[in-house]
Amino acid sequence: MSTSADVPHYLVLNSGSSTLKYAVFDAVDLKVAERGVFELTADNYAETLEEVLHHGGYVTAVGHRVVHGGTKHTKPLLIDDAALASLDKLCDLAPLHQPHNLHAVKVLRELHPKLTQVACFDTAFHQTQPALHTRYAIPASLQQQGIRRYGFHGLSYEYISRQLAQQAQHCGGRAIVLHLGSGASGCAMRDGCSISSTMGFTALDGLMMATRCGTIDPGLVLHCQTQLNMSAAEVTSMLYKQSGLLGASGISDDMRQLVDQMTTPAAAEAIALYCHYIVRAVGSLCAELHGLDTLVFTAGVGENQPLIRQRVSEALSWLGISIDETANQAGESLISKPGSRVKVRVIPTDEEWIIAHHMKALLGH
Repeated sequence: MSTSADVPHYLVLNSGSSTLKYAVFDAVDLKVAERGVFELTADNYAETLEEVLHHGGYVTAVGHRVVHGGTKHTKPLLIDDAALASLDKLCDLAPLHQPHNLHAVKVLRELHPKLTQVACFDTAFHQTQPALHTRYAIPASLQQQGIRRYGFHGLSYEYISRQLAQQAQHCGGRAIVLHLGSGASGCAMRDGCSISSTMGFTALDGLMMATRCGTIDPGLVLHCQTQLNMSAAEVTSMLYKQSGLLGASGISDDMRQLVDQMTTPAAAEAIALYCHYIVRAVGSLCAELHGLDTLVFTAGVGENQPLIRQRVSEALSWLGISIDETANQAGESLISKPGSRVKVRVIPTDEEWIIAHHMKALLGH
């Protein structure tokens, strides 16, 4: 479907290493006109961006998901030379995402220098966290250099927070949202605001993910380097690209394939470990919230894998969680039983829409 050529639109891009997700929104009412995914190669990048622009019709601005804003960038940002240089310095903190997010910006600036571009940050939503929750027990001099907990998936959490505000009184009260996709994290919210996240300085921390390890003893990293003679590059590759579901199972980083192969011990163990990481994290986040009123599953695994929702919910029955298995299998929006002390919800996320929302607030029409 192509959009009307005379209606202003926002184009929202989420550029990865091999795919380009895009969505086109009416700039007036923010209704989605088109969504899609393009496969990327080094040879077709500029051509693909031009094709996406063509799909967008009359595009007045392009918005980008940018994973890391650091301590400086906490609100949506018009991208100019200074902003781009500042964001480039953060690439080492999100090596799987930031360089690819910014590559789309740079190519579009070359192709269309006058096109308005906006950056929206996954770290921004977590700026409401208490200062204590952002600290590491490291020398203060390092904290002053920006080494602290940031939290990620903020665009997703912001969207879910808005949805909870519409579905539940006081944004779900004390809520934990589990964003379970290729990347995975949990966020503790109080009245719709982030107070803690499982991800910290980088998007490597916290829950077990598709290929990322999640929480790990830092001494293990030192051991790999000093005793196993692994280089920094080898350790980085191991932790970011060879761990998680892929590393634990030795089969796949795709939860769908592992669920299909549940009779295989390695797949079963990887799924069990994945759920264990989640349950352990929810317990920690509950302690910071002093209880729990709402548990939300979102993103690819959270929205589409009843088995994971069931396993996690059953392991958290001590919180008073009781799910309706029929509703869970159907992926209904509310999957907890009427008598459940904690409401359990399945809410599809929409990071692209929240970016368009920020673009409209920043640019207006």
